[in-house]
Amino acid sequence: MNYDRGSLSVKNVELDMLHEIGNRIAVADPLPEVLGRAVEVISAVVECDSCFVYVLEGDELVLRASKNPHSEVVDRLKLRVGQGITGWVAEHKTPVAVGRDAFQDPRFRSFNELPEDLYQAFLSVPVLSRDKLVGVINLQHRQPHDYSQREIHLISTIGFLVGGEIEMARLEGENSELSEQLEARKVLERAKGILQRDLQLSEEEAYVTLQRQSRQRRKSMKEIAEAIVLSDEVKRIPSKPKPS
Repeated sequence: MNYDRGSLSVKNVELDMLHEIGNRIAVADPLPEVLGRAVEVISAVVECDSCFVYVLEGDELVLRASKNPHSEVVDRLKLRVGQGITGWVAEHKTPVAVGRDAFQDPRFRSFNELPEDLYQAFLSVPVLSRDKLVGVINLQHRQPHDYSQREIHLISTIGFLVGGEIEMARLEGENSELSEQLEARKVLERAKGILQRDLQLSEEEAYVTLQRQSRQRRKSMKEIAEAIVLSDEVKRIPSKPKPS
């Protein structure tokens, strides 16, 4: 089998680049920082004028990172799946590249808060994790720009790396939430047991008592339960004997 040395050289450079990108992205940092680094890397690799990363949350795509500062819309701007080019890409899990007059594409959705929506060229690629959609990456150029298959493939591969980080962060968040729920349930069960023992209440009556105190004191049931458990533990501390 014959190989073109020039082609192999380019592929080796791209592999080195992806390896470096993977090392920069795949670190144990909060997701916003990971997405911010991804935007920096993409902007440097493709030399684009704008880069956005949307994360799928429920049935909406939420803007979570931007090359240009947009504090008023990052974490606030949302698109439904199927809405705009971004939503179309999310729905079909297929890249879209528009080299010029992107804002005239019938699928395009513009936002007054984003001056980048007047830029000429637009590339949108799905962010996938195990073929599951987790977000969308958008690039824009002020001037017309014909996106090559190599650029599209490169950004799609970066999207795959980012997708793994998004999915990992999501799983960690779900595990953390589950742990908190289990811990809260344990505390509630202990508090109910204390109320049943001390006040001779049924399990249902103890639960209603916790609910009532939660409303009256405007605190969560977990906070009320923790206070009851702490009070019970304090009572059990043996008092020091008085000096004779």
